[in-house]
Order: sequence, then C-alpha cells, then structure tokens
Amino acid sequence: MLHTIAPWFGYLASLLLALGLMVNNDLRFRWLNTGGNIAFITYGTIINAIPVILTNVILLCINVFYLYRIYNRKELFELLEFNNGGILIDRFLAFYANDIKDYFPGFKREQLEGNLNFVVLRNLVVANVFSAKVDAAGNAEVLINYTVPKYRDFKVGTYIFENEKSFLNSKGVKKVFYTKVNNKHHQKFLIATGFRQGQLNGQDCMYREI
Repeated sequence: MLHTIAPWFGYLASLLLALGLMVNNDLRFRWLNTGGNIAFITYGTIINAIPVILTNVILLCINVFYLYRIYNRKELFELLEFNNGGILIDRFLAFYANDIKDYFPGFKREQLEGNLNFVVLRNLVVANVFSAKVDAAGNAEVLINYTVPKYRDFKVGTYIFENEKSFLNSKGVKKVFYTKVNNKHHQKFLIATGFRQGQLNGQDCMYREI
C-alpha cells in the first residue's frame, strides 16, 4: 500500500520545490522548500532510500533555521507622510505599475491629491505606498495600499493598522474600508489583518475599526 502511494510524495515534493523557485518572497520560498523536504523524507522513508532521507533532513534543518531567523529578526519600520508625491513616489508607482493594476486597477496617480498619503519604510527601503480619502465621520476609503512582493508577509499591514493606530487616529481615522477588493491574495491579507465584510455609508465593503 505505502509503496503504491510513494511516487505521489515524490511528485508532491518536486512540485513544492519547483514552486519555491518561482516565488519572490523569502518566507514563501522557505515554507515551500520545507514542505518539499518533508515530502521527500516521507518518500525516502517508504522506499528506504537513505541518501534521499539524509539530504532532505539536512535541507530541512537549513530551512527551519532560516524560518526561525525570518520570524525573529528585528526590523526597522518607519511611516513617512507625504502630500502629493514627488519623484520618488512617481518612480515607485511607475516601476510597479503592472503589479499595482492587479490589486488596484482603478488607481490613478492624480488621486493622491488632498488625501492621507504615506509610505512605509522597511529597513530604509520603500515597502508600501498608502493613500486614503478620509471623510468627516472618520471613514477612510483606501485608494491604494500596495506592498511590494518581497515584503508580503503581513508585517507591513500589522505595522500600519496596529503599531500606527495613534497616527491614523491623529488624522481623524476611525474606520478603514475598501469598496472593492480585486485580488484574492489581497482579500486574504485583509482578513488576516482584521478586516470584515459589512456596510459603510450604505455600501458593501470590507472594513476594520482603528
């Protein structure tokens, strides 16, 4: 029985390792590799292939070590407010234009005018651009909250909505909402950072209180 299903563990391991080579996020890369190592160890155990087991146990230990470092490393986050942009913002938006369209297809550079705008620096690198239109009741409609692929591990979102609550409150923000979520990965991020489906100002949206 076990020998019958053994090849499937080998196929699964190969698939996970191949997917790991395709992602550009350190955390996803390590988790996919970890899954691949476990699948290969299972495969090697079933067919009694000691070299396969030994190699993947070593690689598993390496991946676990780097996962520990990722989850425990200290990083510097900073929030810098800006008015209507500038050369840095323009270059950032232009460089990531295609990816931004996947998450915020309706966003235009001109929408930054007169809104609550800021960037999040992660170890002095621009990791996120955020812009929201805040009404008199303190409801902030997000126009863009774009994080570069390398830093999509929920830490930037946690920093904005948890660590910088006082900053958002000082800007009159009581609730943050999205009228439409265009990307399933973005929806997953919102749910993980405390957003829920509901209604604000008579329209369906995803929102969270600050």
